[in-house]
Amino acid sequence: MLADYHVHTEYSDDSVYPMESVVTDAIGLGLNEICFTDHVDYGVKSDWESGKKIKYRNGEPLANVYYPQYIEEIREMQYLYGDKIGLKMGLEFGIQTHTIPMFRTLFHKYPFDFIILSIHQVGNLEFWTQDFQRGKTQQEYNEKYYEEMLAVVQQYKEYSVLGHMDLIVRYDKNGVYPFQNIKPLIEKILKTVISDGKGIEINTSSYRYGLSDTTPSMDILKLYRELGGKIITIGSDSHKPEHLGAYIKETKELLKGLGYTQFCTYKNMSPIFHDL
Repeated sequence: MLADYHVHTEYSDDSVYPMESVVTDAIGLGLNEICFTDHVDYGVKSDWESGKKIKYRNGEPLANVYYPQYIEEIREMQYLYGDKIGLKMGLEFGIQTHTIPMFRTLFHKYPFDFIILSIHQVGNLEFWTQDFQRGKTQQEYNEKYYEEMLAVVQQYKEYSVLGHMDLIVRYDKNGVYPFQNIKPLIEKILKTVISDGKGIEINTSSYRYGLSDTTPSMDILKLYRELGGKIITIGSDSHKPEHLGAYIKETKELLKGLGYTQFCTYKNMSPIFHDL
């Protein structure tokens, strides 16, 4: 079973990859299943149907998924290609504590198969621009990142897996912050995730970003398993054809080496377990 559970299309503001091209490319790659997980980031982006004026950055709209068209096209793709590949409907929720009510409303509007919970911003400050890190010590911005994640998973339960859990590493100009310093926070997060029947993803984009470790790190993957975590999905975080399905097979072998025996796909927000 080869499944890519973190896939972006032109419905994400940072991708121009047409949905049908994603589907035909995935079939060509021999993938058995993919889940569309386009971006929603309330607080820094608006919905197209919100009535608010959409802001633009470098010619690209700062907007969330246009949900009616997104869902209609997924249904069309399922009709056209469902005999060749499994196609699931999801979103990537970039949640902050103050945006939780908006995500609760959105989640109950549509019949999702799968939701990634990601921390992309804190206090509406982005990581990739260094706005969040600026003016803070490495200890401060790492701790604040995981404190926000803990607060979110304690309050919000309508998701499937925690996405690229140590995303902050990708944008840390000071290098990798010592795991032991943040282990107590990470352990609290993982215990909450496990007790709620949720999971984590392993995100294969670490390869293309040239990171020195997996995403999340081997330390986090080991700790998750030690704490009893069993639900894990594998996703490329693809935004372009060359990203799609990348390093899925290698990641399955890596998980086996860490003692995992299964990975998950989803249907109607429920995990389905497959042997690695």
